[in-house]
Amino acid sequence: MPPSDLTLLLEQAQAGQPGEQQAREALFALAYPELKRLAHARLRDGGHKLALDTTALVHESYLRFQASGALRATERRGFFAFAAQVMRSVIVDTVREHQAQRRGGELEHVTLDSRVADGLPNGQSGADEVLHVHEALQRLAEAEPELARLVEMRYFGGFSDAEIAETLAINERTVRRHWDKARLLLLALLEG
Repeated sequence: MPPSDLTLLLEQAQAGQPGEQQAREALFALAYPELKRLAHARLRDGGHKLALDTTALVHESYLRFQASGALRATERRGFFAFAAQVMRSVIVDTVREHQAQRRGGELEHVTLDSRVADGLPNGQSGADEVLHVHEALQRLAEAEPELARLVEMRYFGGFSDAEIAETLAINERTVRRHWDKARLLLLALLEG
């Protein structure tokens, strides 16, 4: 997918002109393979137990995007970071729905790719893990918004250090330092 095509569609999708809807649809059609890869990474290791597969996650994210009408991105990386954020909210909402339906019952195990949550206390169910990571990330965003954005890009967006550095206009060494700090803060929030 040529970045220039995606950027052009992003501009058209946000222009507020006639044809905006067609540009959004073309944007998602062009980005669909990468969105599926991103969704697969988010659901690896147990997401299927939520009755949410890669395709369902991409489609639900698309429906939420269409319903909100908001697109907060002007370039490729920003678009995929936004998509990762929407996917995160779909996963969290799905976990909450399952917990509400299964009150008092045995919760199914759901695991995220847990580079952030390596130090979670033992005995925590996967569904609880999803919600705890989400809540910890919200608290981190209140205290350190830039660190939370970096976590979202790396953990939920699958961005490399180089891509994060470019997007945030900082060097890779700073990205690694901020990642280490964010991980420690998140672990403290998760354990506290």
